[in-house]
Amino acid sequence: MQTIKVNGVDIAFVEQGEGPLVLLCHGWPELSYSWRRQMPALAAAGFRVVAPDMRGYGESGKPSAVDAYTIMDLTGDMVALVAALGARQAVVVGHDWGAHVAWHCALFRPDVFPAVAALSVPFGKRAPARPLDILTAKGLTTFYWQYFQKPGVAEAEFARDWSHAIRAVLYGSGLTLLLKPGRGMVEDAHVPPSPPAWISESELQHYIDVFSRTGLAGGFNWYRNIDRNWELTAPWQGAKIRQPALFIAGTRDSVVMGDMGAARLREMDEMVPGLQRKLMIEGAGHWIQQERPDEVNAALIDFLRAN
Repeated sequence: MQTIKVNGVDIAFVEQGEGPLVLLCHGWPELSYSWRRQMPALAAAGFRVVAPDMRGYGESGKPSAVDAYTIMDLTGDMVALVAALGARQAVVVGHDWGAHVAWHCALFRPDVFPAVAALSVPFGKRAPARPLDILTAKGLTTFYWQYFQKPGVAEAEFARDWSHAIRAVLYGSGLTLLLKPGRGMVEDAHVPPSPPAWISESELQHYIDVFSRTGLAGGFNWYRNIDRNWELTAPWQGAKIRQPALFIAGTRDSVVMGDMGAARLREMDEMVPGLQRKLMIEGAGHWIQQERPDEVNAALIDFLRAN
């Protein structure tokens, strides 16, 4: 792992291969390690692949201020990272929150990011009001976005038992995005005695060890900027992503199965005119690049070679 200072923050990253630059942006609660099954395949296909620990995660810098994690900061890190790596352009790929970053990299800086691939999180229309206000107006008070808002609360719950928390999020059952009143996100989740086939005990332990050491405050701070991001992106109201784009998700991914995700899936054709392929992998869940690496890698390589 190497480290480069960009925008005043240390960004740690792993790198493999030579050729056109490809950035891999992980989501919550993950690390550059989440791309371990993509990097060798993309490098072997002729690409220079760089996967950072995103701001607030792993070995990268963790500013203490909540407003240091806006979408402007997160995309700004990727723009600066491209330049720091000695490149002018990169194809940006993201999963989960990293997909949100990838879409906005393409939206804000098409000169730097001439193509974009997103996993699990579609790109849709800008909300008509602050997202948290919309939830409240719908009568929702226990959506996980809302639970994450108060600094220290979610951090304390996860830190009580990192092994349980990480396992609950990655493969526990009974974990829902709409929490029970007065309950945390992971405390009531059932964790099976053995992990699923797509992740080994040693791989799980890597996540547990890192988060036990670094915490997850930075990752929660991404959520604490949801309304602020809505305000900051006002100048891009109605703007579309016209670069070549690829979208991949699992048919059992709760992000796209819910009402919000389903609406964004429908909007994507309109908002991303350059969308070349929408790949829905049957039976796969949210951790798509780890669950189904062969199908994800094949789709990414085809897209990268074409663009």
